[in-house]
Amino acid sequence: MKSSIRRSRRAAVAVALGSVLALTATACGDDGSGSGGDKGAEGSGKGKIVFWDNNGGVRTDIWKQIIADFEKANPDIKVEYVGIASTEYQSKVDTAIQGGGLPDVGGVGAAMLAGFAAQNALDPLEERLSKSSLNGKLNEGMIASLKAAGGGDEKLYSIPTSANNGVLYYRTDLFKKAGLDEPATWEKFYAAAEKLTNKGKNEFGYTIRGGAGSIAQALDAMYGQSGITSFWDTSGEKTTVNDPKNVEALKKYAALFKKVTPAADLNNDFTKMVAQWDSGTIGMLNHNLGSYQDHVKAFGADKFRGIPQPIGPGGKRVQVSNPVDGLGVFKGSKNKEAAWKFVEFAVSHESNSKWNESAGAVPSNTEAAKDAWIAKAEPTKLAAQALSDGSTTIVQLPYYLPDWNTISKADNEPNFQKVLLGKMSAKDFLDTMAEQLNKAQDEWNQQKKG
Repeated sequence: MKSSIRRSRRAAVAVALGSVLALTATACGDDGSGSGGDKGAEGSGKGKIVFWDNNGGVRTDIWKQIIADFEKANPDIKVEYVGIASTEYQSKVDTAIQGGGLPDVGGVGAAMLAGFAAQNALDPLEERLSKSSLNGKLNEGMIASLKAAGGGDEKLYSIPTSANNGVLYYRTDLFKKAGLDEPATWEKFYAAAEKLTNKGKNEFGYTIRGGAGSIAQALDAMYGQSGITSFWDTSGEKTTVNDPKNVEALKKYAALFKKVTPAADLNNDFTKMVAQWDSGTIGMLNHNLGSYQDHVKAFGADKFRGIPQPIGPGGKRVQVSNPVDGLGVFKGSKNKEAAWKFVEFAVSHESNSKWNESAGAVPSNTEAAKDAWIAKAEPTKLAAQALSDGSTTIVQLPYYLPDWNTISKADNEPNFQKVLLGKMSAKDFLDTMAEQLNKAQDEWNQQKKG
């Protein structure tokens, strides 16, 4: 099954790169949207557009507020909202690319961008942005991240809305009781994890993610400790994941399991991990800004803090890229002018601030990033500073590889569990992943050439 999934993805990419995307030749539907191969039209800038939310249910309420504001400011445009769960979004877009019925505009985050762009489903947006009131007002790092994720052609297919940065949450009350400093460095992190653990009282220093989504978190901890700042070596052909410094870092990190963490961590995805931290006496948790409000409800704002990842060698913070979210205009839209107006409005100062305050994420609009609510949501404030003050180096993950999701999830999450259980060495684990990544990178490079 895995090999057939990979073959289909690679085929889609090869076809797109050869500009003969036969899969997406279906004409657009009655709703004004079209398939990946349809060039669409600028339209009148009025009438109806269809918007697909890539986190439906979770962000439905705030999007409906923004849509109401947009329609009030643009009475000639009607937005049809379609909320789709994040776990189903990519497959629904892929199906629509092949069968028709794409929306005019929709959520397009970094992790899924390459697949859509490779199938010729998205409109490049650099020229629109250059002529827009948004020009010069968006976080350059987020724009760079989306360009890098777009499949290697350095085009901008999605306008960034937010970044959901990695956060180290820690219980200030437990740290104070134990006489511990803030875990701002990896050395202090490991010391705190050990000191806060008392298995007899069911107290643990840390909770490690061993279930779904474990690989990105492990890579974050690994690169953060090693200080390696690029996912590929200078040739751009070989990954650095199995560099000896990364192997040692992962070995140390994985050794935390069951020593200073609950045994249940082996199968915990983020929801179970967050719920466990919120209900127990665990000192530290790595997650992102999205769980901040859950912790406030559990403890109140005075019993925990959320800080950027610990500082590593040389006083520098290194972290892997957290997928930037954004909005894209689908190529088959028959009303691109109206679709772009919606994107502009949604990422404008007021709307972008409103959306990110609701989500607890870092705004892409630099004016929104200065708003008062940021200072009140400390983890978001610190994350925004870390992304803009030069203190943090981002290791860009290869979202552009068609096999990235398979390699980072289905292929290696079970292997990471073996590492935690001591049934596989950190070196063997990373060597296996490196072999898969190098092969995927080589295939990608070959496809670009011909």
